[in-house]
Amino acid sequence: MTAPLSSAQLTGKDGSQLVELGEGAQLHPQAAAAFRRLQAAAAEAGFQLAIASAHRSFARQCAIWNAKASGRRPVNDDAGEMVDLAALSAPEQAHAILRFSALPGTSRHHWGTDLDVYDAAAVPADYRVQLTPDEVAPAGPFGPLHAWLDARMAADRSEGFFRPYAQDRGGVAVERWHLSYAPLSVHCESMLDAALLRACWSGEELLLREVLEAELPALLARYVHVPADWCPARYRRPRDFIR
Repeated sequence: MTAPLSSAQLTGKDGSQLVELGEGAQLHPQAAAAFRRLQAAAAEAGFQLAIASAHRSFARQCAIWNAKASGRRPVNDDAGEMVDLAALSAPEQAHAILRFSALPGTSRHHWGTDLDVYDAAAVPADYRVQLTPDEVAPAGPFGPLHAWLDARMAADRSEGFFRPYAQDRGGVAVERWHLSYAPLSVHCESMLDAALLRACWSGEELLLREVLEAELPALLARYVHVPADWCPARYRRPRDFIR
């Protein structure tokens, strides 16, 4: 039985539910065990399933957000071109950032259920993983791994991992490299709401906050809540998962 997440764990302010997987990667214990099983299956198929990013704290996500909103870190569009934030209104700036970066407190990486993956066997040891569409395209270095994952997911043999951002629904851009452990993450997502997020932001420095506060329900619907069909229905049974 899974212990419920606290609101602080859900929003990335407390990582006490996590376990180490090595090289700085952390996941929820159940997600970690399932990922190790998926790694073993991948190895049998000739892939070295590796983690590019796993748990991310609120502080880290907030630093990313503020760096992008202030222009200290680039914001790219769907074509990979740099966005001129100064030429946009404040609401347009927020939407440009949200296309590829989560609101602090809402990132699926906060929960310890989600991670970004690649095939370490497909590239040299000094290769710098970019997490770009070209890398995961059929002709890209990680294309074969993701084709294998597609087949496992279609057969529900992916140890509970599926892709929440497999389709472009007008919110977050497609991220084939992003896997989510559905038995836990569907319930984490269901508990995120505007009141919880506003409490999480209290006392924090968050750029564009006025815009975010004004549009928060719509932003949650567009960029945070994923339509239910991203994973099989058997993972979506109601559970008490937050305290």
